[in-house]
Amino acid sequence: MVKLPPPIWMFLFLALAGAASAIYPWKSVLDLTVVPLGIALVVIGFAIALWGRMIFFAEKTEINPTSEKNSKLVTRGAFAVTRNPMYLGIAIFTLGIAFWVGSLPMFAVPVLMFILCNQIHIPFEEAKMRRQYGDAFDAYTGKVRRWI
Repeated sequence: MVKLPPPIWMFLFLALAGAASAIYPWKSVLDLTVVPLGIALVVIGFAIALWGRMIFFAEKTEINPTSEKNSKLVTRGAFAVTRNPMYLGIAIFTLGIAFWVGSLPMFAVPVLMFILCNQIHIPFEEAKMRRQYGDAFDAYTGKVRRWI
């Protein structure tokens, strides 16, 4: 499961939820007044994930979590607020889509993404970072929370 990056999982889950929504005509579970909230969450989630990605690019470190090692422990910018801004961004983004669309199956996507990231991808990455950076990573995890 770790070999397939979370954005791919996100698109798969969204496609499945979209198919479930199309096959069975789910009545919108939300009032249309929350569509602006959904749009705002999509924008915020995308911006947070992009911020994290841009910091990795600026630091010239690997974004691929399955790479053998990372060239740098990134702790600035978004990573000073959350250890996983890209995963946080994906979770907020998919929650925004769920509010925007309002279909019940879409609300499963942010839950599934959170579980996938929190139970599989993040522990895998944290173990790798702990092996590579030891006390520096432990100090970082003592200061910055996993999510928010």
